[in-house]
Amino acid sequence: MSLQLGQIAPDFEQQSTQGNIRFHDWLGDSWGIFFSHPKNFTPVCTTELAEVARLKPEWDKRGIKPLGLSVDDVKAHNLWEKDIEETQGHALNFPMLADTDKKVANLYGMIHAATDPNVTVRAVYVIDPNKKIRLSLTYPPSAGRNFSEILRAIDSLQLTDNQKVSTPVNWQPGHPVIISPSLSDEQARERFPQGWKELRPYLRIVQLPS
Repeated sequence: MSLQLGQIAPDFEQQSTQGNIRFHDWLGDSWGIFFSHPKNFTPVCTTELAEVARLKPEWDKRGIKPLGLSVDDVKAHNLWEKDIEETQGHALNFPMLADTDKKVANLYGMIHAATDPNVTVRAVYVIDPNKKIRLSLTYPPSAGRNFSEILRAIDSLQLTDNQKVSTPVNWQPGHPVIISPSLSDEQARERFPQGWKELRPYLRIVQLPS
């Protein structure tokens, strides 16, 4: 059964490059981004892991803990980390699960047998502090992920958790947003005294204060 948005992310215990991890305890009150890699010592994965390491200030700013996974062992992970640092200029600064028994990969549906029964696809799960899955993405092994888009989606999730708004197509932080149709105009005036542009009664565009 595939995992669905709003579902509690399954808990697990597994070895990693930073010791044993019990997932829910490790996550604590933070957001998490949990993502899988098909195999160690592969070129696309090498670039992706370095990018996640480079983005540490962005994860920290949003209260996010990154956690990677592949089905290789800790020793192989440690050797690969040296290659990543030497070729990409960024040392890893987050744990990588050593899911050699594929326990976690199977729990999260990261192995798609019709693609390759031996390795994981490029799955991404964004998990909130309540341990709920808020976003999921699946890329094929050949396509590297766009972590700028993942950050953008997290910004939208965190904003809309705190405001009665949603974010329109191609939204970027600081751009106008859409007032929730569940708010009456009277309720909207209380929340958004700066006013809004009404294109339709259900489509009210507002600029939030910076």
